[in-house]
Amino acid sequence: MNQESSKLGRGLSALLSSKDTESYGSSDYKIVNITSLLPNKDQPRTRFNTAELEELAKSIKSNGMLQPIIVRKTASENLEIVAGERRWRAAQTVGMHEVPVIIKNIPDEEVIQIALIENIQREDLNPVEAARAFKKLLHDNDSNYEEITKLIGKSRSHISNMIRLLELDEKILKMIEEEKLSMGHARTLIGVPNAIELAHEIINKKLSVRDVERSTTKYKKKHKRNKKNYKDPNIVDLEKELSEKIGLKTTILFNSDESSGSITLHYSDLDQLDDIMKRLKT
Repeated sequence: MNQESSKLGRGLSALLSSKDTESYGSSDYKIVNITSLLPNKDQPRTRFNTAELEELAKSIKSNGMLQPIIVRKTASENLEIVAGERRWRAAQTVGMHEVPVIIKNIPDEEVIQIALIENIQREDLNPVEAARAFKKLLHDNDSNYEEITKLIGKSRSHISNMIRLLELDEKILKMIEEEKLSMGHARTLIGVPNAIELAHEIINKKLSVRDVERSTTKYKKKHKRNKKNYKDPNIVDLEKELSEKIGLKTTILFNSDESSGSITLHYSDLDQLDDIMKRLKT
């Protein structure tokens, strides 16, 4: 993890600190016209809960906006929101004409990281939004799993499982976003050919996750038998990461329920076995 990432990992407190000028340049606190702000095009959160916005709007109307919105200047000299879009939206609903902002000098590649950290720290993202944000971080910003896990405090397996949701059809992803399907239900549908039909059945019949697991187990077992040599790329990455860290070939296997499994360390001579035993005993 480089120095810039560790600073981002401090989250919003680092952004709001007047002392944090090394990463983002000097801060500029201003009161600006609310119409001069633009939403962040890379904002990972695409859905804003109406009830929560109304509650925030009432608070802002009663107490004012206690925390300024973090913005940055764009090439066209507009002010783009980096953190605080909910406050901006809520302020509009109560008819505020001016809002407090802190202008920061933040490069493009770090905007999505900051927006993601803000939303995850406040648990504002639904699973689909989080999955898309993780995928964008990995592919658009040359980030790797280790950097992201340190940045947001989530495990590699959690991030991999979230990204796997994007293998589902867009119709199912919409059901998740609308909170008609839970994360547990969604995971059971990954790789199932009649997933959309089953998703509707889950909603209409109010099936439990265990009910869905029972109905999809037969297919998944058959699918595994037909693809004996296939291994999930995320598992391959985990094996490689472990192997590099401990210096031994590592194999990860999941049991049929995919919620448990085993890790095997391969040694080529007694010296390596002795080394493994010493590490386990320390």
